[in-house]
Amino acid sequence: MSLHFTKIFLSAGIIWAVSELAKRNNTAASIIHSLPLPSLLALSWIYWETKDTQLIASHTHGTFWFVLPTLPMFLVLPALLKSGWGYWPALALCLTGTFGLYLLTLWVTRALDIKF
Repeated sequence: MSLHFTKIFLSAGIIWAVSELAKRNNTAASIIHSLPLPSLLALSWIYWETKDTQLIASHTHGTFWFVLPTLPMFLVLPALLKSGWGYWPALALCLTGTFGLYLLTLWVTRALDIKF
């Protein structure tokens, strides 16, 4: 049971640290935030608990394909905010667009018979 709490506190601690750092040094926070820390933590937890390298390989391959539809959000969200959109409507539009791109990615990977 203590491993579960360790996972929760470590993961939450990283999110808290980035949000606090952003208030003081946004560049440093952006660099840390751009690192795939949640992915690396999740991979480490999966490996720790299963020792299944094939699962890790499949998971990282799938992660690659599903990172791609999230990338436009990091360009569209700041553009919307700079053009006067409120945060919540801009975020909602970006999340809706990202969801659509996820569906497109699922369709493309199935059409190309890409397995993960």
